[in-house]
Amino acid sequence: MQYQQFITVGHETIMSVLMLIGPALLASLVIGLLIGIFQAATSINEATLTFVPKLVVVVGVLALSAPFMISTVSGFFAFVFSEVSRVNR
Repeated sequence: MQYQQFITVGHETIMSVLMLIGPALLASLVIGLLIGIFQAATSINEATLTFVPKLVVVVGVLALSAPFMISTVSGFFAFVFSEVSRVNR
């Protein structure tokens, strides 16, 4: 396997991981920010107030983006297997 193939596989790995975790991470960030602003405005400091809505939103986002995630993972594995087949060439 040549040096360029390692870079290509590494780049595709990083991009696939970012595409997979991006929606859930962004949703969690937005909900956490909104709840943090709400807690600062009302002086409510309850730990479950941040945990439960984040959990519900992240599970919902993961459920809604499951087809996208499956197609991304299958495309990534197809790419990796095609690169593995070119190792000795």
